[in-house]
Amino acid sequence: MHSPVVIAAGWIGAYLFITLLPLLILLIYPPLTGGGVWTDFSVALGFIALAMMALQFALTARINRVEASYGIDIILQFHRYISLVAFAFILIHPLILFIVQPETLQLLNVFTAPWRARMAVTATLALIALVVTTIWRQQLKIPYEPWRTSHGVLAVLTVGLGLGHAIGVGNYLGLFWKAVCWTAIALVALWLLVYVRLVKPWFMLKKPYLVEEVRPERGNVWTLALRPRGHEGFRFQPGQFAWITLDISPFRMREHPFSMSSSGEHPEKIEFSIKALGDFTNTIKDVKPGTKAFLDGPYGVFTTDRYEDSAGFVLIAGGIGITPIISMLVTAAERKDDRPYLVIYASKTWDDVTFREELEDLKKKLDLNIIHVLREPPEDWSGEKGYVDKELLERYIPKRRATRQYFICASPKMMDQVELALHDLGVPPTNIHMEHFNLV
Repeated sequence: MHSPVVIAAGWIGAYLFITLLPLLILLIYPPLTGGGVWTDFSVALGFIALAMMALQFALTARINRVEASYGIDIILQFHRYISLVAFAFILIHPLILFIVQPETLQLLNVFTAPWRARMAVTATLALIALVVTTIWRQQLKIPYEPWRTSHGVLAVLTVGLGLGHAIGVGNYLGLFWKAVCWTAIALVALWLLVYVRLVKPWFMLKKPYLVEEVRPERGNVWTLALRPRGHEGFRFQPGQFAWITLDISPFRMREHPFSMSSSGEHPEKIEFSIKALGDFTNTIKDVKPGTKAFLDGPYGVFTTDRYEDSAGFVLIAGGIGITPIISMLVTAAERKDDRPYLVIYASKTWDDVTFREELEDLKKKLDLNIIHVLREPPEDWSGEKGYVDKELLERYIPKRRATRQYFICASPKMMDQVELALHDLGVPPTNIHMEHFNLV
């Protein structure tokens, strides 16, 4: 049995190997008529970038074995950043050619250029559109679902046309083994696309859920309770999340990620507590019992179950960030966990405190200490007020910092501030775990 660290390192090694494999083959079997050092360097950048773009399909395929090593939020963050690296390589690739071989500038004329050059120009334009609409999606006011569809189309165009361009420049892919390498990469990318768009939705279609109830919670939050229909559901670790498709076919790919808020001990009834913040979340309150739903999950490594040897836990939440934490607590209560739990929960007002009564009731079942922090407290408030800063944390977290695992789920700004404060207080980085909201 390999340790999680070894497995995670193995996936990184596999990624690097696949990314650099075309370049290694190019070095072992150089082209018969090379164009010089700078030309070969430009081509190498193009090959690496194309391999990176093909592997993006693997990063977004939600492969459980890969996701379990890092967490899907880290994988998607890597997906975003590596896209920018590949984008830079793709732009540098022709710029070098234009400098060392000025005559190649005429290839930009799509009316007179050969088909391989037209493919390169079209692929680059598709990639530019992909990057722009992703980075500035909110500023451009592009709704999530149309963006996701266009994102997939642009990605396929970028990789497909890029591969066509590479094949068209036969000088570098003339050797049999080079063609085999790129054909294999293309087939894997195509299979992953088919898996995400067709195979996985087909499996989801075979395991539907029905909405049992939708109940209101404090803080403009609604709890969506689902029961499996014709199957046993799935077990999840408290703190994990799933992607929900409501009232439409999973083939439509209109799904949204939410953390489970119920106990991980009860797959026969899975609950999600969702704050009404956007177009989709504002419709949760209107969902009728009996509505069909589909789940893709569970996902995530933001769970206390991975740290059975911990002496206790510090759970820090802001607003709706309490959702995965309440799942951890109710599950721990059912398991009769006797370890200490400290919850630091930041809210705007006392009435906004989601699961306020449930948290108080859990004190009877757990060794649980709850610290509420209000930004706008009532006049008679005697508890903590303001923000979760270093001074507040120092008052409550254990003096032996390394004996606890720290879980943070809040807005990005709050998480960054709390993480920095914990570092300053001597909490080991390996003991700090964060759940990001911006998965999409």
